[in-house]
Amino acid sequence: MKKDLENKADIEILVNSFYDKVKKDDKIGFIFHEIIGPDWSHHLPVMYNFWNMVLFSQPGYGGNPTGVHVALDKKIQLQKEHFDRWLALWNETIDRLYRGEHADEAKNRGMLMANLISIKVEMGRDGKLIQ
Repeated sequence: MKKDLENKADIEILVNSFYDKVKKDDKIGFIFHEIIGPDWSHHLPVMYNFWNMVLFSQPGYGGNPTGVHVALDKKIQLQKEHFDRWLALWNETIDRLYRGEHADEAKNRGMLMANLISIKVEMGRDGKLIQ
């Protein structure tokens, strides 16, 4: 039986497994390769801290995910299909590894983040985003 996400170590497994899928994905992998390149040593710890904050209310993340994606959109235009694919891979990875309240919350928060960031990116394009 699968266990639930319980701590930062579980988040690291989730994030690493997820990005292993993303790197190979033909729909969104190119975005990450273009922006991050071959060295993920900076990005992965940021994601560990982000999801640790989101799921377990732990300190350590101080970034601005919407601002990062609005800026990214100016380099590579992000489409709804990109967010949908990101979310599908996120949910698949969670379902493969974990089951429980925190796993469900990770899927829910992933959906909320994808929707929010997608909306903010659109607003940024239209000049309606107030940061």
